Amino acid sequence: MGGCAVIIQARLGSSRLPGKVLKPLAGRTVLAHVLERARAISGIDVVCCAVPEGVADDPVADEARRLGVHVFRGSEKDVLDRYVRAARELSADVVMRVTSDCPAIDPAVCGGVLAALIDRNADYASNNTPPSWPHGLDCEAVRFSWLERSAREATLPSQREHVTPYVRGHPDVRQAHYPCPVAGLAEYRWTLDTARDYDFLCALFERLPPGPEGWDYRAALAVVDANPDLRAINAGQDRYAGLKKSLAEDGKGPLGTGGPR
Repeated sequence: MGGCAVIIQARLGSSRLPGKVLKPLAGRTVLAHVLERARAISGIDVVCCAVPEGVADDPVADEARRLGVHVFRGSEKDVLDRYVRAARELSADVVMRVTSDCPAIDPAVCGGVLAALIDRNADYASNNTPPSWPHGLDCEAVRFSWLERSAREATLPSQREHVTPYVRGHPDVRQAHYPCPVAGLAEYRWTLDTARDYDFLCALFERLPPGPEGWDYRAALAVVDANPDLRAINAGQDRYAGLKKSLAEDGKGPLGTGGPR
């Protein structure tokens, strides 16, 4: 296929909110919202749902296929390997990484990250280094050549689980950043990691305009700012809880456990 592949990692297991990707949200599954928005990203050629092997995650693969999305099955714990194998199967030159616990992703923001990578001839681009967008709009794009190299050379569990730490930390990688044009949004939390996050997202999606109009981050921002009680539902949680857990496990063996995969 070539070109750019959006690869969305998804599984049922979660230490903080099991089964979250198939939870109902505004009449659809969380995963359905993510995949629908991913398909609308400008400049992408294919959307792929990368799901762990094993019968436990068959419902996730079935849902993605029902929605007409390409499914790749790979390692549960070695998410980096799952991404590389999926990208290789798709013959992708560029991989955009989105996680399935981000149903509020804005296709235009993701498109901006991809454009930053291409226009600046970068190897890696993201919108969260440093964070400036609401947590839940995170996405990153990386050249397949660097993703493949990281799969050969990355050894720490955190590097294998969170896919891009090796690339982000390599001195030879040309990086581009896509910052938020609105100041002060990094403290907003629109991701799905806990029961409080789920309550927030249910309340938010009930109030969003239908269709693509509701995909714009400014629509969500308007709802949240007009209803301060919404933001309070899931305020005060650690943006880096999953990564911190993985970093703590780096010295405990070949691959750690827990965290979003």
